[in-house]
Amino acid sequence: MKKNTLLLTLLIIISACGVRQTRDLLTSGDYDSAIRNAVDGLRGNKNAKGKQDYIYLLEEAFAKAKERDLRDINAWFKDANPQNLEKIYTTYVLLNSRQEQIRPLLPLKLMKEGRNAIFPFDDYSDQIVSSKNALSKYLYDNSKALLANNDKMVLRRAFDDLVYLERINPGYKDVAKLTEEAKFKGTDFVNVYTKNETNMVIPVRLQDDLLDFSTYGLNDKWTVYHSNRQKGIDYDFGLIVNFRTINISPEQVKEKQFDKEKLIKDGVKNLLDANGNVVKDSLGQPIKVDNMKTVRISIYEFSQIKACQVTAKVDYINFKNNQLIETFPLASEFIFSNMYATYKGDKRACEDTYYPNFSRRAVPFPSNEQMVFDTGNDLKAKLKDIIVRNRFRR
Repeated sequence: MKKNTLLLTLLIIISACGVRQTRDLLTSGDYDSAIRNAVDGLRGNKNAKGKQDYIYLLEEAFAKAKERDLRDINAWFKDANPQNLEKIYTTYVLLNSRQEQIRPLLPLKLMKEGRNAIFPFDDYSDQIVSSKNALSKYLYDNSKALLANNDKMVLRRAFDDLVYLERINPGYKDVAKLTEEAKFKGTDFVNVYTKNETNMVIPVRLQDDLLDFSTYGLNDKWTVYHSNRQKGIDYDFGLIVNFRTINISPEQVKEKQFDKEKLIKDGVKNLLDANGNVVKDSLGQPIKVDNMKTVRISIYEFSQIKACQVTAKVDYINFKNNQLIETFPLASEFIFSNMYATYKGDKRACEDTYYPNFSRRAVPFPSNEQMVFDTGNDLKAKLKDIIVRNRFRR
């Protein structure tokens, strides 16, 4: 019984909070949020006594929202500004959808007054169609006019309007064709290429890998990168990777010799007393102890090392005026290293983790070309970071 009373009290408190919030939304003029709150509150047992406040609030919010919207539409028609066509269309759609939110709940009874709540519904289908057609014509005509502009930002606005037009009025005239045109004209095309200002040959593999922008994932809605110029495209920007210096160190083999010793367990032995006699337990058996032994090793360690450092700069060029926009430094280093070791003595004198070095052997040093190519992954990651952080248009 106590649990049921507690649950009922909790539900009353929650309902009261919901009603208070709905009333606050209504008095603040946020009618649609008040309507949504009231509709949510009436789901379930709409005829419950505790739901009456929601019905009153819903009736009032609906009436005020409808009156406001129709007044706004009337003002927009009088203004005769084509910029208001979208407002007119979306408001008619809102008037209709608001009715559809409430329709499933009807009738809603006001018990004290002995009547049903009043929601004067209207058929807005003609207004929705006519306002949509007027808006569609305006968006179509205006977008066609914008397509004659050379300003990329204007062309992108035309694209957005055409996408919106296709959404509200699918298949309208040749919107699909115009959308493609707006997308193409509004896109920034960037030509990416390399320059070699060093006195060394840049491996073709490295250049191809750096310029394979399909692996960068950088193309966005309005920017496309091409490493090979394509016919019919007037490129807006250039991104040039200028290789400045390539430094490759000589092949080095460093040798180091060091000794180690360790006290280790080497089996067991009989425990002897001070006189050298075997100590036995109570059963007459010899007592065994660890046989500790000092082992030694001489290690001869060899390290093969070769390093390559590549420095470059990334130039952003505006092809429309052939001006340098910005320059960013780019550098990478790759170090080839191989370590192996031989030994004399007992290898148990060194740590287990060092054992793999005894299995390794000397390997051929990579060529200079391979060293330069091996800087590629790091160069590519840094180049991508530069591009992500520094878009051509901000």
